[in-house]
Order: sequence, then C-alpha cells, then structure tokens
Amino acid sequence: MPTYDYKCDECGSEFEKFQSMTEKPIKKCPKCGGKVQRLIGTGAGVVFKGSGFYETDYKKSSVSSSSSEKGPEKSAAKPCSENCKSCPAKKE
Repeated sequence: MPTYDYKCDECGSEFEKFQSMTEKPIKKCPKCGGKVQRLIGTGAGVVFKGSGFYETDYKKSSVSSSSSEKGPEKSAAKPCSENCKSCPAKKE
C-alpha cells in the first residue's frame, strides 16, 4: 500500500497518509479540519537487488574471447631504436 502526501489549504500543514490505492483521498485536515489536496509525489525508484541482473544482461566484457585465447600479438624482434641497449632484439 502506498503512502500519499497531503497539504492543507487553510493551515498549510503537510502530512502523509498510508492508504490503499482504491481508497478515496481524504478531504479534511486532521489538525484544523480544512480542505486538503493530495500532492503529486515522485514515486519510488526501482531497485534491483541480488546478483545476476547487471552481470548477465548488460555487462560488457572487457576482453573479447578471440583476443584472450591468442594472447598479445608479438611482432618480429626489432629494436625500438638504433641506440636501444635494453631491447632483446639488439643483444649481440
């Protein structure tokens, strides 16, 4: 059952009322007996709890399966520059 917000037109008090969706809105303020209006609320947000929703439906994999099986591609051993002494291809 939802909680509805009300505001009194006469005294300005705001209050909440827990009532069924099929129940008619209240018309009198509990403090002064004045006319009240039901306020439009923002509603409750949807909360997905538990494992699996994001991971199985919307999560993008960070590594594609084809590249993870092959591993990083290695090019022919070339020194990174003429003067590079730490490069494995330059060892003599």
